[in-house]
Amino acid sequence: MADETGTDPFDHDVVVVGGGPAGCSAGVFTARNGLDTVIFDRGRSSIQRCAHLENYLGFPAGVDIETFYDLLHDHAAEAGCAVVPDLVESVEHGDEGFVVRPQSGEAVTARRVIAATRYDAGEYLRGLDSEGRSPSGSRTKSGDDEDAMFETHEYDGETQQHFDAEYADADGSTPVDGLYVASPYEPTSPQAIMAAGHGARVGDAVVEAARRERGYPEGLASYYDWVRPESERTGEWSDRDRWREFFEERFPDDHDLSPERAEEIREREIDRRFDMYISDDEAERRRKEGQRRLLDHVDDDLVLEAAREIEAERETDD
Repeated sequence: MADETGTDPFDHDVVVVGGGPAGCSAGVFTARNGLDTVIFDRGRSSIQRCAHLENYLGFPAGVDIETFYDLLHDHAAEAGCAVVPDLVESVEHGDEGFVVRPQSGEAVTARRVIAATRYDAGEYLRGLDSEGRSPSGSRTKSGDDEDAMFETHEYDGETQQHFDAEYADADGSTPVDGLYVASPYEPTSPQAIMAAGHGARVGDAVVEAARRERGYPEGLASYYDWVRPESERTGEWSDRDRWREFFEERFPDDHDLSPERAEEIREREIDRRFDMYISDDEAERRRKEGQRRLLDHVDDDLVLEAAREIEAERETDD
């Protein structure tokens, strides 16, 4: 997103640290909204400790972890994310935004960072929060200004520190401006499907923050991402002037936008809403393409075996 000079001071709008369910889910939402998003994944997501994933909706017989992980990354890449197989060693404050330093590649800058790792959770974030405050404004458990994100406890006679899974708010936001946490998050971290859902919520919060930064007033900053059949765009909602009335009602009375900027935002939102409706032919095209893409992740021998069974059934019916 360029500044007033027409240049972008950042390499990326969003850097996601961690390519598991939480990180990829967040990245899909940010990238689909046009935010330049890169996911750093070291290939050691906690889900890879599972032998087989059996409680993730959409896989009636479960899914092997390798296939599931490939599907996550394929979806993120299709949405527009760059997936980089590298370990992030540190995230630091830059002149603006953040400087993200991976283990192997060059450091990159980002407006916002989403932390989405459970192993060594938050170690790469040490030193970012020098305020020593929790989201509620109280002192954190560590009591150390340099370790405000960490809680201290005694174990087997030793003092240990762990990232505080309650550090971030429910939408992932933190006291550090531009830093979001998708994982670890206490209520959701242990289950992949819950982590993915929370990642989506965090991604949505980042999208809304970016929209506010672009000048969208509070009544228009909220965002959802879905498509509907064109047949449902009927009556008054097929009329662009009705949508203009709809959005005019959502501009707060005290907004400070110029009339030209307000009109630009309104018309852009109407275009986006209209684009959410697709024809039956387009829906069918997407259905077939979606199934073809799934075939990319199915073992070839199984595809051939299924094809032979289908052919045998057809011959029997004939």
